Amino acid sequence: MRIPLVLIALLALVAAPSVPGAAQTGKRPVPGLVRVRLVTSAGAIVVALDARRAPKTTANFLAYVDDGRFDGTDFYRAARKKVAPKFGFIQGGIRTDARRILPGSVPMERTDRTGIRHLDGTISMARGANPDSAAGNFSIMVGATPSLDAAGPYPGYAAFGHVVAGMDVVQRILAQPTGGGSGPMKGQMILKPVTLIRAERLDGTPRPTGRVKPWLIGAPKVDPPR
Repeated sequence: MRIPLVLIALLALVAAPSVPGAAQTGKRPVPGLVRVRLVTSAGAIVVALDARRAPKTTANFLAYVDDGRFDGTDFYRAARKKVAPKFGFIQGGIRTDARRILPGSVPMERTDRTGIRHLDGTISMARGANPDSAAGNFSIMVGATPSLDAAGPYPGYAAFGHVVAGMDVVQRILAQPTGGGSGPMKGQMILKPVTLIRAERLDGTPRPTGRVKPWLIGAPKVDPPR
């Protein structure tokens, strides 16, 4: 029995793996990207960090991951857009915990130079007034937020990767009840912060900084899972 060539081609198309689709699931490594799993009390989020286009920002984030500095912190802010509350961004990390912060500064990697825009699922570093002040706090976008992109003298914020799995978790965190806060964060603080249980690298070898971890001093010892 001869199978028509058109049918063979269709069968091959269905059976063949889709590389872009596979990359979006976060289940396999992609050259130039480093995946990190953020395990939260609301579920897991996997982000792929762009080490090729935003190497300095990615290296800083991975230092916090590899040192365990994000472990036991939380997602504390849900900034919803007033006209479209299902969109906005969530923010998490070490807040102002001086025990967890790494010394030094991270040079700003502007979006108009990296080409990484603040689109749906983009992960970006939070910072103060100084463009080079990013440290251990970050945001994840729900929907595009072009106001955070660099333009002319405005440096914007350093985007350095995107969510590849767990966007439903990000959306759930954004929907959490909020209040309190002041200034730009007024009304945006999550009333019951979502715990960031741990952050773990999925690609490459962890490279801890070797610096002391004062937040662990006096902490109860937890036996590793068997």
